[in-house]
Amino acid sequence: MSSTTASSFPEQIELSGEGIVLRDWTEADLAAMPELFDHPDIAYWTPIVSPFDEAAARARLDRDRQLRAEGTTILLAITVDGGAPLGEVMLRRTCEGTELGYVIGPAHRGQGLAARAVRVMAAYAFEQLGAGQVVLELEAENAASIAVATKAGFRLLDVPLITGEEKGRPYALQTWGRNRP
Repeated sequence: MSSTTASSFPEQIELSGEGIVLRDWTEADLAAMPELFDHPDIAYWTPIVSPFDEAAARARLDRDRQLRAEGTTILLAITVDGGAPLGEVMLRRTCEGTELGYVIGPAHRGQGLAARAVRVMAAYAFEQLGAGQVVLELEAENAASIAVATKAGFRLLDVPLITGEEKGRPYALQTWGRNRP
């Protein structure tokens, strides 16, 4: 895996491909975020706060901007045309490498949005950031996320599980990887 650098991300990012547009979250998206993120599945499988209300949306947008300015993480809205957000894709640079994550609003699942967003974001990581590998950290019981990883061209890596506790429940994450083409 590649190491991180202190360089920051561009102030604005818009990526397109595979019939989707990944774009920056904006103030105009705040009202749509609770509908996307306030769901039991999202609360269970992700570190996103629950309940997710307007205050949580504001805090997430502020944190997104802070992390981008620090050069560690970008969160982009998943859209089909640059308009209404349907979910989110994340890219985080750590000393271990480049990690991706995603969440799709419940009303927008089953359209292949997550796999397409992961492939577009992975291409950005490889082509623009020089990443040698990108990873997904997933719970084995999360069948939907495992299907996304497979569809996006990732393979399960032979590395130790990442264990911990979040929101009062233990977790064990598998690491799925995709190398630079």
